[in-house]
Amino acid sequence: MKALDELTFDNRFARLGDAFSTHVLPEPLDEPRLVVASKAAMALLDLDPAVAETSVFAELFGGHKLWAEAEPRAMVYSGHQFGGYTPQLGDGRGLLLGEVYNEAGEHWDLHLKGAGMTPYSRMGDGRAVLRSSIREFLASEALHALGIPTSRALCVIGSSTPVWREKQERGAMVLRLAHSHIRFGHFEYFYYTKKPEQQAELAEHVLNLHYPECREQPEPYLAMFREIVERNAEMIAKWQAYGFCHGVMNTDNMSILGITFDFGPFAFLDDFDAHFICNHSDHEGRYSFSNQVPIGQWNLSALAQALTPFISVDALKEALGLYLPLYQAHYLDLMRRRLGLTTAEDADQQLVERLLKLMQNSGVDYTLFLRHLGDEPAALAVARLRDDFADLAGFDAWAEQYKARVARDGDYTQEQRRERMHAVNPLYILRNYLAQNAIAAAESGDYSEVRRLHDVLTRPFEEQAGMEQYAQRPPDWGKHLEISCSS
Repeated sequence: MKALDELTFDNRFARLGDAFSTHVLPEPLDEPRLVVASKAAMALLDLDPAVAETSVFAELFGGHKLWAEAEPRAMVYSGHQFGGYTPQLGDGRGLLLGEVYNEAGEHWDLHLKGAGMTPYSRMGDGRAVLRSSIREFLASEALHALGIPTSRALCVIGSSTPVWREKQERGAMVLRLAHSHIRFGHFEYFYYTKKPEQQAELAEHVLNLHYPECREQPEPYLAMFREIVERNAEMIAKWQAYGFCHGVMNTDNMSILGITFDFGPFAFLDDFDAHFICNHSDHEGRYSFSNQVPIGQWNLSALAQALTPFISVDALKEALGLYLPLYQAHYLDLMRRRLGLTTAEDADQQLVERLLKLMQNSGVDYTLFLRHLGDEPAALAVARLRDDFADLAGFDAWAEQYKARVARDGDYTQEQRRERMHAVNPLYILRNYLAQNAIAAAESGDYSEVRRLHDVLTRPFEEQAGMEQYAQRPPDWGKHLEISCSS
């Protein structure tokens, strides 16, 4: 394990030059202190977990100190926001401190969010507040534990720095890790500003560093785009299967690697609601839960437009045509497993759709229903869960189909069924009210609840003694929390 001064930097994106990013130093927070750290994320950098408790750790990730080898840069990009194109965005409160490579040969971006103003801050103050930093940290690590592709979060650093939003809050920084923070919006920026040389340089950078296997294909850029399509199809399939709502699927928030990042007003479903809108600024529901699948395709089409200098329109259209079939295959595979099925039948999609429709009209807790479905043999489980549904006749009809389907699936013991289902059906998810409870305690100076919740969420499928309160349905007030893009 390494100490903080033993990290090895290789700042590949910074070497692209000033056309791609601007050198900016972090603005230090007042009285930085550790709120929470992820041992699993620290391990990606080969860091000794003990260093999180040192003062230099808070100083480094609170903007007071900097490695000599770091090259902090604010990245420039553009993007479609709620369907409208914004010509220039960029890291308005984030900095790419540099790229660290670990002993396994992996490169990880160290991206500090809340580090102060940059040339791309527009009217913002460049700061993040404690509540949004905690939410991003918890979401990043929780999604990873669920098996959903995501950026990671190493730590949250709190402070006494005042920051004004709707009220005065305290500033914080979250250190994010990813193999790249390049977005769809990077390609859009150079395409719409008509800078073909820089766009070609960016494309070569992404191809060589992140999709080198595509070099072996007859059309490397097309092969890369197909891979991006598939990765996004799989990521969004997992969002839908686990009831995750991103909330702000602008093209500047879409990763070129097909990972979840830029967490804002996200939420997991409590009661199943296909029309759920987690962002109270999304008045028309563009980014509602059910719209995430078509919006994913819309965003990939926007990226395709920016790639027309390298790939023919016909080839791009053909690649885009792979998105929905790939999405459906990934989604149905995961939903079969969540229902305890090990084989495939043509009618499985209808079985899933009927269940979700019944849930929609009954206020059924999405996560707990699927978890408890595996607790007992199918006949006993559906009998116990029946009273959660308003349409009893409809549920009874579905239950008969489900029991028959399980019987056809194979000969296995209930213990095998339970083990298999519990391996994909979490008991613990990051519900908004749990995050809010942790945030409220942290804002009063008590970080124990954030750390406890983080620890629980790193083992979402494993029943944890003494943690029953994290596996309950939310109280009524916890189902109606409004989350905004404000940080």
